[in-house]
Amino acid sequence: MAGTVVIGAGLAAAHVVATLREEGDTAPITLVGDEVDRPYERPPLSKGYLQGSASRESVFVHAPDWYVTHDVTTRFGTTATRIDRSARTVALSDGTTLGYDHLVLTTGSSPRVLDVPGSSLRGVHTLRRLSDSDDLRDELARPQRLVVAGGGWIGLEVAAAARLAGLTVTVLEFAAQPLLRVLGPEVAAVFAELHRAHGVDLRTGVGVDGFEGSAGRVTGVRVGGEVVPADIVLVGVGAAPNVELAAAAGLAADSRGVLVDAHLRTADPAVLAAGDVANAHNTSLGHSLRVEHWDNAIRQGALAARSILGRGDEYDWQPYFYTDQYDLGMEYVGYADSDDPVVLRGDPASGEFLAFWLRDERVRAAMNVNIWDVNDRLRELIGRRVDPARLSSQDVPLEDL
Repeated sequence: MAGTVVIGAGLAAAHVVATLREEGDTAPITLVGDEVDRPYERPPLSKGYLQGSASRESVFVHAPDWYVTHDVTTRFGTTATRIDRSARTVALSDGTTLGYDHLVLTTGSSPRVLDVPGSSLRGVHTLRRLSDSDDLRDELARPQRLVVAGGGWIGLEVAAAARLAGLTVTVLEFAAQPLLRVLGPEVAAVFAELHRAHGVDLRTGVGVDGFEGSAGRVTGVRVGGEVVPADIVLVGVGAAPNVELAAAAGLAADSRGVLVDAHLRTADPAVLAAGDVANAHNTSLGHSLRVEHWDNAIRQGALAARSILGRGDEYDWQPYFYTDQYDLGMEYVGYADSDDPVVLRGDPASGEFLAFWLRDERVRAAMNVNIWDVNDRLRELIGRRVDPARLSSQDVPLEDL
């Protein structure tokens, strides 16, 4: 028996192998990853670990000996170079070949870069891997000027960490507001004000024309006719799914990810995909989507394992993510468009509020800001038709909605 091969040793992969073992699978498992580190969680890389409040060991999913004690063969620091679906084999960069009965692609995504002059200068960073966070953490330890290109979640979390470390921070965002595409203008404005209140020079509606440097290191960012001084730059303009291996094997894959069904299977029933790389059919939403968040990687990793075991589970849950920036903690559940009407419950200026995104008075997504132990209730409201006046009224208990 060839067993299961998992390519890409990230969070989703860790939960594929853990779930297989937890649910009684005794077949061989091989975990292949191009990083030398064992699987780890990525949220701390722009939060606690970057800030120095979380230890390096705390980011790893399993203890160092977990893979040995659970009979999982690991091939860390090794790249999968080719899939032969007819022979059910995977070729590796070290010249070896692995056979498989089931193959799970958890190849993740890679940070997008800016194709502008100076992008290869030292001091211009992206943040995806543990080594990236190590490099940034070393740099943030010194009082310097940080410029963040991109006002998404990663960019804003790093901006917050840098301000807390005492750095001068400028954020450059192409859209009219940071997080506009996800949250819409009213709630995006809350995050814009949050960062400005903490001393961030947040500039919106601007693009990066290039990077200036001296002796091979970045010294500034060109924006229009101005050069914004910078000792460090973080480029946080999104990530692209790593679909090359799947596409070369003839699987349906494009810029939206590897296409899989509600059981995370590709058109080849022996090959599955999970996590950031999967463009998966969500039965709750009725369409396919790719989600780049911690919760999804965990749950899809477990789902892929259960699909291998024939359990019949489906991708039927609502997307969920969270962020911590300064004294703001937030959880978001659901899937809404940025132009969906939003209903607020509470005053954002107070620092504590709920937000609901609706379409035809039906809740599509909800967010709690500095209000805790309510996210499960918010999740229950997704898909339900609720009177907006009752949603906004703090006199109506959430349990009565």
